[in-house]
Amino acid sequence: MNHWLVKSEPVKYSWEKFNQDGRTFWDGVRNYQARNNLREMKEGDLVLFYHSNEGKEVVGIAKVARGFYQDPTTTDSNWVVVDLVPVESLKTPVTLEQIKADERLKDIGLVRQGRLSVMALKREEFDRIIELGNS
Repeated sequence: MNHWLVKSEPVKYSWEKFNQDGRTFWDGVRNYQARNNLREMKEGDLVLFYHSNEGKEVVGIAKVARGFYQDPTTTDSNWVVVDLVPVESLKTPVTLEQIKADERLKDIGLVRQGRLSVMALKREEFDRIIELGNS
């Protein structure tokens, strides 16, 4: 199983809306590196949901419910989506400041490539963020 982080502006698609919907396809990715990460996602992989721009915090855990397929919002075959379902909210959101201040997370993609909207996480990074959010 792999671990991931996806970013969404809460004004566009929030964790709360995602939970209301119960399932969504992750569309709108128009960066090749992020697209390649979507292509690597497999059913059952765990995903951290990060509120970008406003909040700047990891707020919950999702799961890949369906691997990549053609993005239905475009006819351009370069772009793909995956289906995600919410798993659980973190007890306490983990802020970007907390992540940057944590020695064990200093090399995380969220810090190194802040603009990337879909990124892989190492198991240890994923677990550390969960630990911070449930303490």
